[in-house]
Amino acid sequence: MREHHYRARLSWNGNLGPGTTSYERYDREFSVGIERKPELLGSAAAVFRGNATRHDPEDWLLAALAGCHMLAYLALCARRGVIVVAYEDDASGTLTLDGRGGGRFTSAILRPTVTIADPSQGSLARAQHEEAHERCFIASSVAFPVTVDATIRVASPAGETSAGVLA
Repeated sequence: MREHHYRARLSWNGNLGPGTTSYERYDREFSVGIERKPELLGSAAAVFRGNATRHDPEDWLLAALAGCHMLAYLALCARRGVIVVAYEDDASGTLTLDGRGGGRFTSAILRPTVTIADPSQGSLARAQHEEAHERCFIASSVAFPVTVDATIRVASPAGETSAGVLA
């Protein structure tokens, strides 16, 4: 078994002077540095007194699920001859609070809309989603159900992406 190791350095930027002397007196802003990559600016979600203009860890988790699925899917399509010309996902997730100050994600739904070049590959394109889901490192690592509700479209001869939806 091969292993890949990842590192991230997180720094809290929210000390307004008195530190965490009370729940209301500090900012939730932080930055994440990953070697050779742009800095990520984060905060708590606005509902938890965070900065609504920054991404929060819950955003990142959902984006990681969607991005991982897309990358696995595109790799499978490329290897199996399915020509994908566009890919978008309208993903959503549910965080359920436990009433004790904690909570957990209880579900996520990925809704990729994939546009392919060849209408005869619709079934093959759709089938790749199941294997992509199984291969996704992030979906395999979370303790809640992640479902995939995909739409397959066919590009028009002029390259437009709205020519038709395959069942």
